Amino acid sequence: MGEFVIKMPDVGEGVAEAELVEWHVKPGDPVREDMVLAAVMTDKATVEIPSPVDGTVLWLGAEIGDIVAVKAPLLRIEVAGEGEAETPSPPRGEGARRADEGASPQASKESSPPPSEPPPSSGPAGHLLPAGEKGKAATLETKPLASPAVRLRAQEAGVDLRQVSGSGPAGRITHDDLDRFIARGGQPAAAPAGLARRTATEEIKVTGLRRRIAEKMRLASSRIPHITYVEEVDVTDLEDLRATMNAGRKPDQQKLTILPFLMRALVRTLAEQPGVNATFDDDAGIVTRYGAVHIGIATQTPAGLTVPVVRHAEARSIWDSAAELVRLADAARNGTAAREELSGSTITITSLGALGGIVTTPIINHPEVAIVGVNKIMMRPVWDGGQFIPRKIMNLSSSFDHRIVDGWDAAVFVQRLKALLETPALIFIEG
Repeated sequence: MGEFVIKMPDVGEGVAEAELVEWHVKPGDPVREDMVLAAVMTDKATVEIPSPVDGTVLWLGAEIGDIVAVKAPLLRIEVAGEGEAETPSPPRGEGARRADEGASPQASKESSPPPSEPPPSSGPAGHLLPAGEKGKAATLETKPLASPAVRLRAQEAGVDLRQVSGSGPAGRITHDDLDRFIARGGQPAAAPAGLARRTATEEIKVTGLRRRIAEKMRLASSRIPHITYVEEVDVTDLEDLRATMNAGRKPDQQKLTILPFLMRALVRTLAEQPGVNATFDDDAGIVTRYGAVHIGIATQTPAGLTVPVVRHAEARSIWDSAAELVRLADAARNGTAAREELSGSTITITSLGALGGIVTTPIINHPEVAIVGVNKIMMRPVWDGGQFIPRKIMNLSSSFDHRIVDGWDAAVFVQRLKALLETPALIFIEG
């Protein structure tokens, strides 16, 4: 009688170990080729371990819940004849230590301990090698995963199993895989037309503006405890007013988007809640509130995200605000914006336009304490008490520095913005 050692298979994707989650056999059980012996789980998938031989289970190398290293001995099977052997790799991890010690308490009373001297290494075809030729056993590391019966058939058919794609667990080659390969005349399976594996990788050095953006985002995310408040705003009347004003605009006036209206509403709201128009120096522990409203406008450029600043928005009309928005956006995209035009904001607006989605979670432009996010406008049915009517709805997704702005104050701020945008005439009423 011989002994066959089954080791933890390499399941790929850089996985070095797996958790044993299920045994389907115990010492003394008869097994047959292709019978599932155990199941192991990685962080990506559960893999079943089949038997490559017929025989009887002698020894289990781990218990359920153990972490077993790849290539560590998992179980031993007694096989007829002299058998074939696979020498266990050096043990690694808890499961592998159990294996070298005789392992499973379940098996200790019913099985013999592992030999004190490791058996000779196996050659590529499973034949035993003399001890002096153990170095040749390295070919096992690249040997395709297949049962002895499949290997024998492949050898008789003159098939190199390295050319055969395995469909079994962990890429194991089955009899069906071998049959299909032989039926194709020894040619690898063709990929579907137009489909091919892509193996290229590209390393890109993060430099320039992209590096500064990364540093700014890391700083804001690591130092500011964000609270994000999302509110639905009915902008049907605002959109009607915007269309009317654009229809009557002068030739030298910029076409109005929703942003100038939001800027004017922001100015009105910040006058009532100056604590949101502020910056926080957390190193010095000082909050600075501003009378001036310098609104940063997050702008996508070919080089990355920049935030040009509309200064003194409180002193600009809606037409002036629209003109300044266009001028600064063009300068940012062309790379001609001056340094002072890209710094000094006291609060920021971010908008993705038509890509604005339903909800966003804007990251605050450090050291500010608030940012207002504009989501896309969508037509939705709204119940008016008697029927559903179509209304243009837009969400505002606003984030606040929770160290400075309490949740209540954040809600009051957004609700005031909502009231102004839903009744746009209030934006233009002074007092």
